Amino acid sequence: MQITKDTIIGDILDADFDAAPYFLEIGMHCLGCPASRGETIEQACAVHGTDPDALVEKLNAHFANK
Repeated sequence: MQITKDTIIGDILDADFDAAPYFLEIGMHCLGCPASRGETIEQACAVHGTDPDALVEKLNAHFANK
């Protein structure tokens, strides 16, 4: 799976729930909320004041190791 800033969080978690800690470590503790699952990486990072490029990089490294 290739992650971009436009990738939907729910799609990532559906592909591999082991990716959840990457969201939790930057303060996204609302992963079970239907609204958060429909957000893109970029939208969620904007709300949480974090760098979407850094999260995308970590998630792509995670999926590359699968």
